[in-house]
Amino acid sequence: MTDAAAQEAARLKKPSWRDPRLLVGILLVLASIGGVVALVGSADQTTEVYAAKDAIGVGEALAEDSLTRVKVRLGDVEGLYFPVSAGLPENLVALQRVGKDHLLPRESLGLADELDRKPVAVTVQEGLPEQAVAGTRVDVWVALPDAGNGFSEPALLLAGAEIAQVTPGSTALGATRSTELMVLVGDTQMPALLNAQANDARIAVVWNPGGRP
Repeated sequence: MTDAAAQEAARLKKPSWRDPRLLVGILLVLASIGGVVALVGSADQTTEVYAAKDAIGVGEALAEDSLTRVKVRLGDVEGLYFPVSAGLPENLVALQRVGKDHLLPRESLGLADELDRKPVAVTVQEGLPEQAVAGTRVDVWVALPDAGNGFSEPALLLAGAEIAQVTPGSTALGATRSTELMVLVGDTQMPALLNAQANDARIAVVWNPGGRP
């Protein structure tokens, strides 16, 4: 048998289990399968956390029936939310507004005595822009009664006050339609607002698109 024929016969010979090329091929296949399994497993690392069924206003108490459970991939920020597996702590209220279907962040919840803003009803006679809805901010201006001119020059009382709720008022025959806003007011600003209301001040609100006090 010539050398060429011998080499061709060796090439066509069925490889045995001891053939290093076969072993290397098997190892490569196993490594590839392991990589795919690891990739799929890491992509499916989800955490079940709470989300709001409907918008939750500041001061509103939290209850399981007002929440839904969703599975999400949070990665490094997982600790910022409440996992369903740990349950929801008791006596929690919303310290910040949580929008409908939004995840429930820990920083937005706390105990009632941690609230630094309280909702106060403000009646506004003028029309409001359509952007002035719950969760947005407005500047509240007041004009106190003046014996000589009817009302004094308006002054800014609350800057960037968050709206908690908007309730359209009833319209009497020949009367201007009013709107009642629930605005969140800090304790330091509360006396000035209550004083203005007690003295029948004229109150107006201006939408604050920047959202800053």
